[in-house]
Amino acid sequence: MLEDTYKLKGLREKLVKTLQQKGIRDTQVLEAIRTVPRHFFVDDLLAEESYKDQALPIGEGQTISQPLTVARQTELLQVKAGMKVLEIGTGSGYQCAVLCALGARVFTVERHIPLYHKAQVTLNRLGYKPPSNERGRW
Repeated sequence: MLEDTYKLKGLREKLVKTLQQKGIRDTQVLEAIRTVPRHFFVDDLLAEESYKDQALPIGEGQTISQPLTVARQTELLQVKAGMKVLEIGTGSGYQCAVLCALGARVFTVERHIPLYHKAQVTLNRLGYKPPSNERGRW
């Protein structure tokens, strides 16, 4: 897994500006997008592509959602710290990480076991660890 380099942080900042231009106004959502390294949730070869406003393959015939979709969904939720969110379809774990960055308690379900395990590793690497007695909750 790649590190979070200055170049990738710069591309993430550019993505935040693109999302603002496309109508995302919630500053907390924009800060969460700015904070969560999206390239950790895709194949290393797609690191730079991950900061374009597009969906990308993550395996099992699934994709990581377009950043605008993640930002818009998150903005509509009006997430407050401690809020419980049920996510159906963990996928890469990116949406979960954005919600966690906003302080949400996320309960997430994934039917593709390889995706679930990969998301779990990535979320743990970023410090989003469920309590030991609550599998699938971040």
